[in-house]
Amino acid sequence: MSRTIAHARARAAVAAPALAALLLLAGCAAPPPAATESPDASGAPEHALECAQMVTNSGGLNDRSFNETSWAGMQRAEAELGVEANVLVSTTESDLAPNVQAAIDTGCGFVLTVGYELAAATAEQAAANPDVQFAIVDEIVEAPNVRSIVFDTAQAAFLAGYAAAAVSESGIVATFGGGNQPPVTLFMDGFAAGIDAYNEAKGADVQLLGWDPEAQDGTFTGDFENVSNGRAQAAAFLAQGADVILPVAGQVGEGAFTASLDAGGAALVIWVDNDGYDTLPAEFRPILLTSILKNTEDAVVTAIQDAADGTISDEALIGDLENGGVDIAPFHDLDGRVSAETKAELEALREQIIAGEIEVESPSSP
Repeated sequence: MSRTIAHARARAAVAAPALAALLLLAGCAAPPPAATESPDASGAPEHALECAQMVTNSGGLNDRSFNETSWAGMQRAEAELGVEANVLVSTTESDLAPNVQAAIDTGCGFVLTVGYELAAATAEQAAANPDVQFAIVDEIVEAPNVRSIVFDTAQAAFLAGYAAAAVSESGIVATFGGGNQPPVTLFMDGFAAGIDAYNEAKGADVQLLGWDPEAQDGTFTGDFENVSNGRAQAAAFLAQGADVILPVAGQVGEGAFTASLDAGGAALVIWVDNDGYDTLPAEFRPILLTSILKNTEDAVVTAIQDAADGTISDEALIGDLENGGVDIAPFHDLDGRVSAETKAELEALREQIIAGEIEVESPSSP
């Protein structure tokens, strides 16, 4: 699968139609149909898949990010499809390849791996086990029996960047990542493009710290687990005047909330992957502007449903704004901080992106 090598700044003028409510994430694909096979004596449907294994990356299972939402999809598949779901939790990089091998050793016909760290082990085991259906989240592995589950998060991050620029009072917003990898920088490219669009539409000069889309380089903590690193980086941005921060760093991102609260709520924070209003500690809610969502759960269910039907496939599942695979969450407690005008503009931008009138591109686009 090719990647587009360009960073595009949105040029389309922003219309302001009647205010429309932002849509919640609907799903990367239509919900799987109910099983029609004859049930066995236990009442479970008969199909080609009895069990499914999942391997987390080194962030662990309860990362309030893509491991957690992937596991939610596995659990849903167990409840809806009767496929026994199991997970092997990685806590360090040395766990990754052995856990994929352990997943294969169970004899299950479906193995889900989560994150770029597992790409090499996934490719190796897929080549050695052509009758097993693999899927990998947030990474592309090209093999006849591997389905890549990826998301065009730049589209949703564009909306978040526009919103961040609109609510910023200091005219300075910031972002940082856990590592300089495509699933991370895709968010940052979209965020930067959204800020550009706001500046162009409003004649403003909102500045972005932490990411240069032309150089494809910026600020990274180097990990996705150490919350204190996120706290220190966010504090540095606060010292430079940033009043909205987007961390793309898994658990490390929680440090941005802590740093802001330490400074009396000096900055609003944008979460990623799932709605932080539901998954993060309640004390973070007063400074949570929105979340950039990926509907990993539905995509995982779809992949398992197809495997249960006996199909071995390499067809990628790509979530975008049009199919509901990505979106931004409601503003929740901060709804009053976002003007009706901005909400209408966001809805107009959403429709322009879906229609192809605005192209949000990145070297990391799926």
